[in-house]
Amino acid sequence: MGQDPGEIRQDIEQTRERMGDTVEALGHKTDVTGRAKDAVSSRVDSVKSKVTGTTPDSGEVKDGAKRAAGIAQENPLGLAIGAAAIGFVGGLLIPSTRVEDDKIGPMADQVKEKVKETGQEAMDRGKDVAQQAAQSAKDTAQEAGREHADGLKGTAQQKAQETREETGSTA
Repeated sequence: MGQDPGEIRQDIEQTRERMGDTVEALGHKTDVTGRAKDAVSSRVDSVKSKVTGTTPDSGEVKDGAKRAAGIAQENPLGLAIGAAAIGFVGGLLIPSTRVEDDKIGPMADQVKEKVKETGQEAMDRGKDVAQQAAQSAKDTAQEAGREHADGLKGTAQQKAQETREETGSTA
């Protein structure tokens, strides 16, 4: 027939727990920086574990050198493009000279500043969206909880009234 008040209280507590879990899960989803840190940390650990203990022995080095020589003979254009790419990356890693700083420095500083501003704007927008999503989820969960509690309260009152009526009719 109906639920007794103990069952209703238990149902309310279960609903509160589920809402708490939902709000907690939404909080985790909106914590972009925390999840990004976790992802980076796990990737760093993964790379470290792959690198550890993978030093090749002399036989593997010789085999690799033979394969590289064979590839270079078969595809000299690819070798030239690869060498150019390595040179480009090397040039980026080497500190700039005073002449380069004088000629390109102001423009490089402007580009760096613009990139920094754009990155900061993107971070700020991301934080705003995350906060709005969290607040919306919280509001929705609270409203659903209130509606559920009101429904349970109405059911409890109805059952109490029915019990009183049954008790009054048997007396």
